[in-house]
Amino acid sequence: MQKHDLCGALIKKVHDEIEKKANAMLRQQDLTLSQMNVLMELEAIPGHQLTLKELEGLLHVAQSTAAGIVMRLEQKGFVESFTDENDRRVKKVMLTPAGLQCCKNAASDVKEIETKLLSGLTEAEKLLFLDLLEKVFNAL
Repeated sequence: MQKHDLCGALIKKVHDEIEKKANAMLRQQDLTLSQMNVLMELEAIPGHQLTLKELEGLLHVAQSTAAGIVMRLEQKGFVESFTDENDRRVKKVMLTPAGLQCCKNAASDVKEIETKLLSGLTEAEKLLFLDLLEKVFNAL
């Protein structure tokens, strides 16, 4: 087998390791990586709110999965959900002040994981690696 044939398997291994480390760090805050992804998506949007349908698309998950994640985040006080005043069929999700603070606190954890991930690379290699990852992603 040639080295390039292992690309997908290596990407999967890297992803699994990052996910494992992130979930271990987030467990201290009673959060999962999936829940943190929702918070970070909301934090990145002006107004800090999206429809449930928009969240489904951003996270690439089914409606039931997105609804379950949002429900658990609501129970923890990190988000609020409500129906759109113009269309009662549309459910919106908004980051609470506690959710916003959680995102700010998690920023250092994300930086720590990324620093460890890239620690074996020189600065030039890091830039090249990120450029190549972006090219691979855009090709999909």
